[in-house]
Amino acid sequence: MPNPRVQSMLEKAQAARRNRARLLISCPDQPGIIASVSQFLYSQGANIVQSDQHSTNPDSGLFFMRIEFALPDLQERADALRDGFAEVADRFRMDWRLEFASVPKRIAIFVSKEDHCLLELLWQWQAGDLFADLVMVVSNHPDARAVVEPYGVPFYWIPVTPESKPEAERRQRELLRGQVDLVVLARYMQILSPDFVQEWRHRIINIHHSFLPAFIGKNPYARAHARGVKLIGATAHYVTEELDEGPIIEQDVLRVDHRDEVEDLKRVGRTVERNVLARAVKWHLEDRILIHENKTVVFA
Repeated sequence: MPNPRVQSMLEKAQAARRNRARLLISCPDQPGIIASVSQFLYSQGANIVQSDQHSTNPDSGLFFMRIEFALPDLQERADALRDGFAEVADRFRMDWRLEFASVPKRIAIFVSKEDHCLLELLWQWQAGDLFADLVMVVSNHPDARAVVEPYGVPFYWIPVTPESKPEAERRQRELLRGQVDLVVLARYMQILSPDFVQEWRHRIINIHHSFLPAFIGKNPYARAHARGVKLIGATAHYVTEELDEGPIIEQDVLRVDHRDEVEDLKRVGRTVERNVLARAVKWHLEDRILIHENKTVVFA
């Protein structure tokens, strides 16, 4: 059963966001984009509450924009709003989408044995800091069941071996299809197949245990300790077919020194991993990320 407290908070948050929407825009940069978007929203009776923009080059680059606005009776006027804005978009050759702030994105969290990132996401979700519908937790080990079930979130244990991996992925994809908008790999220690990644392109967020590209692969903290590193980092990125090469969303580091042993580095690493992943997930939920090629523009 859904956690009643979390369900109540989600409903209150939905009500507060009922008349809020976001426009996400990318297009060739040229004069008049901001003015035209603002004028259109003004003509509809909308009030702009937040606006961010970035240009890669004002003369010949790309322009990115996130604009959040309030509009009375938004849900009833949504179709007319889209039709009207399409004329503006065509004029500037925009790639764009309209997102409703009151609609929580549906999340599935994948986890293996380490639960620090999972716990951070559960805590923030329960506190109302992540506006989302947490649909399920999927794991290739049973260990996290006791952590997840008190939150009222369905837990699915799907073991994965080299022989069973195709069947395990088939079951995972069946669980997700039509039920989930975002997959979060919270230290899920399995490589997803290219078909899985393609189906969820730019909708899978992974946390990597280093400040990419340093110390990738196995035993990163032991390798970092052997090199006498002074910073421990983590990287959250979208998953692509190329392992650990997807668009980077967020990175952070914490300082360590010669006194720290391998276990100390792991402890510091867990802290930075869970914080970086939670920020990346939050920004995705709030439509703050625009992707261009293998980079992101993050209006945090």
